[in-house]
Amino acid sequence: LCCSATNDMVFAGCGDGSLRIWRLGQPQAQQVGKHDAPIKHCFHVAETNVVLTGGWDKSVRAWDCRTPNPVATIPLPERCYAMDVRHPLLVVGTAERKVCIYDLSSANWQQPYRVEDSPLRHQTRCVAAFPDREGFAIGSIEGRVGIHHVDPKNAHRNFAFKCHRENNDISAVNCIAFHPTFGTFATTGSDGTFNFWDKEARQRLKQFNKACSPIPVGAFNREGNIFAYAVSYD
Repeated sequence: LCCSATNDMVFAGCGDGSLRIWRLGQPQAQQVGKHDAPIKHCFHVAETNVVLTGGWDKSVRAWDCRTPNPVATIPLPERCYAMDVRHPLLVVGTAERKVCIYDLSSANWQQPYRVEDSPLRHQTRCVAAFPDREGFAIGSIEGRVGIHHVDPKNAHRNFAFKCHRENNDISAVNCIAFHPTFGTFATTGSDGTFNFWDKEARQRLKQFNKACSPIPVGAFNREGNIFAYAVSYD
């Protein structure tokens, strides 16, 4: 799910590959697009007024909701497992540990700025762009997060760290969410915990009490004074 910048529309990427739009106050959603396989992520990009969807049909598609056909289709090297957009930065993590980086402000934005292997050694589970658009954080099934900068000149600032591990129990990092103001971020895991981190200081700020089940997703509100998370199967 994602919400429009004007807060009057909700977009849903569905397991049957359809993209649906629900205009708040209307009785039901309408289909406005279709992938050839399930949609994993969708984002409304206010700067270009399009919806970007990443699917298991190995593509990212851009939609203008006034027409049923995508305005652009970007082929991916594999299925979309993780995706985040902070205009102009688009980051897609795929199966086979590939990471595709795009510059949405470029005239040739459908061509990747760079395609590289994930800095982590195991399957990608989540990715989140930095608030300053200089890079992204990526999480994997092995309980590890990588901090990665887009500009090769900042490669010396890249690092990875272990999290959501207890003794010999290794849990997946299910979600990474950045605070809108401070640039710190939260991770949620299959171990039922969520943590707050400071990437600049390279330290954990707080570990919270363990929940009864895995935490598949979490997010800060727009003001950054509330963190919400869901407890369920993952």
